[in-house]
Amino acid sequence: MKKVRWGILSTAKIAREKVIPAMQTGVYCEIVAIASRKKEQAQETANKLGIPVVYGSYEELLNDKNIDAVYIPLPNHMHVEWTLKAIQAGKHVLCEKPIALSAEQATQLIQAAGENPQLKVMEAFMYRFHPQWVQAKKLVDDGRIGPLKTIHSFFSYYNADPNNIRNQKDLGGGGMMDIGCYCVSLARFLFDSEPVRVLGHVTTDPVLQTDTMTSGILEFTNGTATFTCSTQLMPYQRVQIMGTEGRIEIEIPFNAPPNQVTRLWLYTKAGVEEMQFDPVDQYTLQGDLFALSVLNNTPVPTPLQDAVNNMKVIETVLNAGLSSL
Repeated sequence: MKKVRWGILSTAKIAREKVIPAMQTGVYCEIVAIASRKKEQAQETANKLGIPVVYGSYEELLNDKNIDAVYIPLPNHMHVEWTLKAIQAGKHVLCEKPIALSAEQATQLIQAAGENPQLKVMEAFMYRFHPQWVQAKKLVDDGRIGPLKTIHSFFSYYNADPNNIRNQKDLGGGGMMDIGCYCVSLARFLFDSEPVRVLGHVTTDPVLQTDTMTSGILEFTNGTATFTCSTQLMPYQRVQIMGTEGRIEIEIPFNAPPNQVTRLWLYTKAGVEEMQFDPVDQYTLQGDLFALSVLNNTPVPTPLQDAVNNMKVIETVLNAGLSSL
């Protein structure tokens, strides 16, 4: 069976602990190389995960003709730069979210990808591929809760370490870039449209200067979505999806554990229906679906325009004002 041969740009924690092991279990993915600016770190990761080729620079990996695609888990502020370089090197790209620090930056990627139509480029919002979200989307689209009217999502954790990359403003840190982007993405995903107005309230850490608690209201033509995300609250996550005739509640909406059953509940006038989903790794699903688009030369599951549109909303929320998009 043909597989996509992957190179990994950096030894980021998410790559080491989640994405690489998950993709290694995939049907259509083969991890063949990893690069770090500190080659010994790349070697250490390669030894632990059984990756055969190690590079001491990202450029060397991009020049490897045996690599079809690259996964980019670099810090947020480096996403656009290295996605562009990967495209220029003729590689397909799966880049961690958020794919850019602004909609303007993300638009550069659309232009570059348009000039290289044979290449697949996608932002890595893995949650959409989990069966619980596939089911939630189907329930909404099938009218099981009546017309969708409003969504509420909450995502938080506590991390005030100034040395943590999520708390470094210049590197693209802050709650909206790290976790609030999910809340925006899921609302657009379920409404299958873009908000027409956005209201945001942002709390900024006086020392870190990053947004540590942000609440937003997204107004769509047919309803609203509200959310709160925080990097300095007790860890919690939940999504409520409300229609005129029912609601859907997702228990672990974003980082669904790959080794345990996940659940959602459908509440209607007929009662409560619990839906369970067998353990599955959403990073494996994401990697294989992207790889299939490469192997079959079909569109990626989530087009780059979606990434641009998500960034537009994030920027507007962070501006903490009422704006038209």
